[in-house]
Amino acid sequence: MACEASSRTYETIQAKRLTPHIGAEISGIDLTKPLDERQVRDIRQALLDHLVIFFREQPIDVATLKAFGQHFGKLHIHQLKGMEGHPEVRPLHADANSKHVAGEDWHTDLSCDAIPPMGSILHIHTLPPTGGDTIWTSMYAAYDALSPRMKSYLSGLTATHDGTRVFGAGTPVSVHPLIIRHPVTGKKVIFVNTDFTSKINELPALEGERVLRFLIDHCNKPEWTCRFRWRAHSIAFWDNRCTHHKAIWDYWPNVRSGYRIQIEGTAPPEAG
Repeated sequence: MACEASSRTYETIQAKRLTPHIGAEISGIDLTKPLDERQVRDIRQALLDHLVIFFREQPIDVATLKAFGQHFGKLHIHQLKGMEGHPEVRPLHADANSKHVAGEDWHTDLSCDAIPPMGSILHIHTLPPTGGDTIWTSMYAAYDALSPRMKSYLSGLTATHDGTRVFGAGTPVSVHPLIIRHPVTGKKVIFVNTDFTSKINELPALEGERVLRFLIDHCNKPEWTCRFRWRAHSIAFWDNRCTHHKAIWDYWPNVRSGYRIQIEGTAPPEAG
């Protein structure tokens, strides 16, 4: 995958790969302006190639952020309250009064939903003097690195993803295949994560707990990650179907603030 994606050229943008497995910084495009079909096509392909893509110096407003996301699907409305007048937009803000921040643990966004989001787009406009990075990790690379025996063992298993672990009562609980296949690329993905996955359903409790612990540790190895250092008005767009991510809260009591939208998935995860 790395060789194929790193050699690809696009018609309207340039992509600078950040690591062998995941992440690219995109240039040559202004997201504050309306996009044409060629630009949307290139961004969609770059996302498939690199799993998470980054844009610098993009001072967009909320309406423009929503318009950008709508090129890639219907916008998702989160269980938590969105902005007044913009229910699809979730403010993300931390300051000296914060007791925790969103996304401190490794996770796939809303894997507890019956149909998890296809992707997420985050615009950060205010940053601390240092810190506040985000890390993403490739579930393609994590799956590919499993031994053939482990791949065979995991095939056909399912896991429970429990939203109450993160959001409390009244949020979804869903069962998904433990190994899924990306609906566009066809690549296999490990589909468990620290935040939402509570158990492997077909295994005895202790065995399932140990296997899940192994998988979570394996998925979060630094070999399959990229770490993004934000600047004001940077944007990250990630494929939620094949990545985990984690927000680093190392900047208290400073301010970090932005807005996130999510793009709805179109079908439940399919077994790989």
